[in-house]
Amino acid sequence: MSDFANPAGNAAAAAQAYTAAILATLGSRDPLEVLRETPDALRKLVAGRSAAELARPEAPGKWSVCQVLQHLADSELVGGFRIRMALAHDRPTIGGYDQDLWAERLRYQEADAATALEEFATLRRMNLRLLDRATPTERERAFLHVERGPESVSHTMRMYAGHDLVHRRQAARVLGG
Repeated sequence: MSDFANPAGNAAAAAQAYTAAILATLGSRDPLEVLRETPDALRKLVAGRSAAELARPEAPGKWSVCQVLQHLADSELVGGFRIRMALAHDRPTIGGYDQDLWAERLRYQEADAATALEEFATLRRMNLRLLDRATPTERERAFLHVERGPESVSHTMRMYAGHDLVHRRQAARVLGG
């Protein structure tokens, strides 16, 4: 389980607090800068670490670095879908998902760190290419998140950048550095 768990079952009640915490983590940083630097920052963090280190959870019921990396890859897939829906459709409705259920049922505990990181980096490159091409007006296009309400592409960029920082800190903490 991550530190910023946002299970779909109670997300409506916790949505505002979750969003505020993620955005506070980003602070005044440029979201595109954070989005661009995260894959390399993660590569540096895991470089030279053993498979055992990367598979060790921080504590019982918490995620390992491998699980964090797989979560980031899957989250990037979801984020890319959300952004594409907002850019291509008029205010589409987007569902939430329970990240802990994904971790359990998609067997994140079996993740290979190198593979998960490469999947994340590839998806991030694709999404950054799309965001770089989007005009300021297009970045204000929005989808309707069923738990959090309307969210623009710009807001989504900030959320994903804050999410990156949360999980980068989590991975560093798990690895003791």
